Formats: sequence, structure tokens, C-alpha cells
Amino acid sequence: MMKLLKNIKTNESGASAAEYALIVAIIGAVVVAGAAILGGGITAAFNTANGQLTSAGTGGGGGS
Repeated sequence: MMKLLKNIKTNESGASAAEYALIVAIIGAVVVAGAAILGGGITAAFNTANGQLTSAGTGGGGGS
């Protein structure tokens, strides 16, 4: 019984898993916050690029 208690006390694999889970949670929160902050700017950039590509495709401009 004492050997089992010593093994539980010295076993650190659970602590490592908890630390990795905390790191993953923090990274996830940063990604969500970044998407929320930059979302409007990214949408505007894609809409601008889409408009330019659409007008370039229908403009009949140069080429071979």
C-alpha cells in the first residue's frame, strides 16, 4: 500500500497532461481573440481582392 502511495506521489504524467491542456486552451483563446479583432479587416481585404479579380476577369484586358 505504501508503495502505491509513493508511486502516486511521484507520478507526474497527469501534471504534464494538465499543463499541455492549459497551453492548448490559452492558444485557442488567443486564436479566437485574434479572429474577433481582425475579422472585419480580413473580410474587407478579401472583398477588395474579390472585386479586383472580378473586374480584371471581365475587363478584357491584355493577355497573350
